[in-house]
Amino acid sequence: MTALISKISVFLEMIKFAHTIFALPFALTGALLAADGLPSFRQIVWIVLAMAGARTAAMAMNRLIDADIDARNPRTAVRAIPAGLISKGLTFVFIIISIALMLFSAYMLNPLCLKLSPIALGFLLFYSYCKRFTALAHVVLGICLAAAPIGAWVAIRGTVELPAVILGSIVLFWVAGFDILYALQDLDFDRTAGLHSIPVRFGVAGSLWAARVFHLVMIALLFVLFTLMNLGTFFLVGILAAVAMLLYEHWLLKDGDLTKLDAAFFNMNGYISVAIVLFTATDVLTR
Repeated sequence: MTALISKISVFLEMIKFAHTIFALPFALTGALLAADGLPSFRQIVWIVLAMAGARTAAMAMNRLIDADIDARNPRTAVRAIPAGLISKGLTFVFIIISIALMLFSAYMLNPLCLKLSPIALGFLLFYSYCKRFTALAHVVLGICLAAAPIGAWVAIRGTVELPAVILGSIVLFWVAGFDILYALQDLDFDRTAGLHSIPVRFGVAGSLWAARVFHLVMIALLFVLFTLMNLGTFFLVGILAAVAMLLYEHWLLKDGDLTKLDAAFFNMNGYISVAIVLFTATDVLTR
């Protein structure tokens, strides 16, 4: 039992389970807006479990598929699989468990959630191979995480509607933007390994500008959602808070100084997603 708990701990660290905070708040935002208030406790539980299962499966698939590449990259050679801390076989078992959790949670929500689940899983698997042939892997990752708020909307209303698509697009451009910044740290390795990314294609300066454009689109779409759903002052304050944090994130990296990447990537983006869901909750629950 102790050995199993140890392996689970290694697995959770390998997939950075704590980083679920990036997408989960947007899933909850989708649920709050779809319900125009507080969803039922049952709905929240199954949405969270579906989100956790999908994200866990996605990260584990990525680590499994990229294990050989990670072993050659000095930055990632210490990850659990190339370092021999966990086997590929056990990782595959955890992937199956995570997919089962996602599918069962979708089943417990409504039929459309279950029907759309294979599409989401397909994108999750596809993403892990993208950097082998396209610089648009960042966009595909954004599509994967965009499924979180869209899926939550479907979980509440049982249908896909325009506000859900806009909210998903907000997540798409947000994620793609910060993933471009994250990929800067592997620029030299990706070039020598023949991998594809925006940094490989456009260099540091071009990548910084690409991330800025993606995040400008994200902010524009937040204002579109604000207008379309006739949201209130609290949601507007949330948008302004996100703008301020994005400006700070890009200011930290303005000269291509990657020593500040952790603060820009992990801290700011975690704060942004939490701020959006908190201000959304305050807005819809105080109307």
